[in-house]
Amino acid sequence: MTTKLAYAIKFVDDMDAAIAFHQALGLALRFASPEWSEFDTGATTLALHKASATSRAGTCELGFEVGDVDRFYADAVARGVAPVRAPEDLHGQRIGALRDPDGAAFSVGGKPAH
Repeated sequence: MTTKLAYAIKFVDDMDAAIAFHQALGLALRFASPEWSEFDTGATTLALHKASATSRAGTCELGFEVGDVDRFYADAVARGVAPVRAPEDLHGQRIGALRDPDGAAFSVGGKPAH
C-alpha cells in the first residue's frame, strides 16, 4: 500500500487575504471558495481551509492519499495510532482523520467507497 503526501492544509481566518498572500509568493491558484481554496505546487497541493474553533488560524494539517482508506485507517488504529474521525465519503473522496504522537491531526483520503 502506497502512502503519498497529497495536501498541506493551512487554516486561515481571512480567505481572501490568504489567497492574495500566497499568490504574491508566486503560487498558481487552482480554485477559490470561502471555505477551501487550492494552489498548484507540484505533487502536493497547498490547500487553504477556513479556520474553526478546533482548527485555529495559522495551524497546518497534512493530508495523505492512500489506496484503501478504510483498510489504512483500521490498520493504523490497530497499530496504536489515535483515531480522530472514521472514514466517510466527503467532497467526492473517502476521508478519515488520525492523530500523530505530538497530537497533530492528519487526514487520509482516497477514492470514495462503492
